[in-house]
Amino acid sequence: MLSTLALFGVSAAGTSYALPIGVRIASSILMGFLMMRLFVIYHDQQHHAILSRSKPAELLMKLFGILALTPSSVWRSSHNHHHKHNSKLRGSDIGSFPIMTKDQFVKSTRSQRVGYLFVRHPLTILFGYVFMFLYGMCLKPYLNYPKRHWDCFLALVVHFAIAAALVTTGGVTALILSLVFPFFITYAVATYFFYAQHNFPGVSFSAQGGWTYEKAALESSSCMQTGPVMGWFTANISYHHIHHLNARIPFYRLPEAMRAISALQSPKVTSLRPSDIRRCLSLKVWDVESQQMVGVQGL
Repeated sequence: MLSTLALFGVSAAGTSYALPIGVRIASSILMGFLMMRLFVIYHDQQHHAILSRSKPAELLMKLFGILALTPSSVWRSSHNHHHKHNSKLRGSDIGSFPIMTKDQFVKSTRSQRVGYLFVRHPLTILFGYVFMFLYGMCLKPYLNYPKRHWDCFLALVVHFAIAAALVTTGGVTALILSLVFPFFITYAVATYFFYAQHNFPGVSFSAQGGWTYEKAALESSSCMQTGPVMGWFTANISYHHIHHLNARIPFYRLPEAMRAISALQSPKVTSLRPSDIRRCLSLKVWDVESQQMVGVQGL
């Protein structure tokens, strides 16, 4: 955690000093990817998979959650709900992407369809920084439950205070390179990862009666095939089927668990290849009859 924070600090400094613009842009990109690694480390600490007894780590990660637009109060509650209800046809929309069956979609109103498809739209995922985090993780929870999610309001205040300080001291270029671009990168990738890890060809969804925790982990959570570099920046979150099976396994031991347990070695997979991304993004509704996710063309 500390080594990643140190690298993050160096990259952040690289975006703000009077360096050649190419160096500042490269630092901004690196900052975004390092923030993504920090986000997964934060995610693991919130699961108590790492540093569960460390009060300094708890404080540091709570501060990170505020700075990263993922305040602890809303992240823990929504993400824990997601783990307990992953792939259920009812009740899985909290902390996850909503899911409609084909029949529900056909019977829904036009406004319901528009809202449903908007959340799952590629551009909404690309701009996860705005829609999923500024709004979904901060503004909406605070407006709904201001006393419970006061840290969401604090996250917004801190975020826009940093933005104002950057514009005052370094102009619009500093704002873009030190804040907007890194956050855009982090949450475009993070939102897509989260989407594709539960919306991929071969995914399984179940009604209450046919749902089990183990089945949801192994059949409704993908293993994202990435190279070692992306694997490092995403802190092994690609081993998502194992993480859902046991969220207390630290990120750095997920590959070891897969190598050691034969039952985990044949997961449902996807990748970051353009063809796989296109296939995942085309999936919209659950077809109960064929037991698979399908598009909405012709419905």
